[in-house]
Amino acid sequence: MKADKTYRLTTKEYKVLFDDHHAALCLFCNRYLNDLELAKDVVQEIFIKVWNQKTVFKSQGTVKSYLYTAVKNRSLDILKSKHYKSKCKLSVEMVQTMETDSFFTSELVLQETARLVDITVDTLPTRCKKIIKLSLLGYKNGEIANELEITLNTVKAQKKIAYRKLRFQLREHMAALAHIFLP
Repeated sequence: MKADKTYRLTTKEYKVLFDDHHAALCLFCNRYLNDLELAKDVVQEIFIKVWNQKTVFKSQGTVKSYLYTAVKNRSLDILKSKHYKSKCKLSVEMVQTMETDSFFTSELVLQETARLVDITVDTLPTRCKKIIKLSLLGYKNGEIANELEITLNTVKAQKKIAYRKLRFQLREHMAALAHIFLP
């Protein structure tokens, strides 16, 4: 019988994994707990567990899936705890909805998409990046112009450049996401 190959993160890979996914995992966890500080604690707990236990994975490709599943499971444990139930009035139906695969999948797609958009926005030239980040925060073109002390036409031109670049760069990522999550 052939032995199964396993995968263990190196220190450098662990740091990259943490840097790349910590914020997205916190936001993902927050969708369950609706408490960002508690969500950060949960994610930190999962990363510490992976590091301390020198967790072994089936392959490199299963690491991210493991993290999201571990965060989901820990979040559900907290939601079901007596302490949390007494503190937050969450209906049994809502917890049951959060336990479904469809809720997990939709939240995972949202967080992964947000992470990819953030990564892609960070590749833009400095001025474009500032304008797009303000736009994503809900600023109107005039407000962006005032904030950055540039003309309205500059804002419009830079947004046009940024959207063209983002559309091109995100096309590959979105096709991959669709392939992974759609039947």
